[in-house]
Amino acid sequence: MPIVEWDDSFKLGVTQFDEHHKYLFGLLTKLFNDFMFGANHEALEAVLSELVLYATFHFSAEERWMKAQGCPGVSQHRHEHDGFISRAAEIQNDFQNGKMNLCLDVMPFLKNWLINHILKIHAEYGSCVKGASSEACQS
Repeated sequence: MPIVEWDDSFKLGVTQFDEHHKYLFGLLTKLFNDFMFGANHEALEAVLSELVLYATFHFSAEERWMKAQGCPGVSQHRHEHDGFISRAAEIQNDFQNGKMNLCLDVMPFLKNWLINHILKIHAEYGSCVKGASSEACQS
């Protein structure tokens, strides 16, 4: 059972980043399902770690692309990314050290941040995306 399902409303029109976002949705769903079905601590930790690492990779690629395309608001976008990574790393650290359980409060935070970031923050540079070719991000 997915915590959130990918659909075309999340598409940016940049193939690489649409695929990244789909993968992030998949990781979030895996984390949620593993949590709901009682996976052990190590399994949850592995998925949470992959989520943080992949988000960091994705954000870096996205920021480089935005800068190369001359998109406005790159520094604000980076600030949004940094805030998420900081909070996700804090969650990951607390979970690894037994200070936090992946309760139902953490899952909505991760889900809501991802959805809001794609639908709201990315909409701010939509004209840049429409003006750039998807091939520009393949490098």
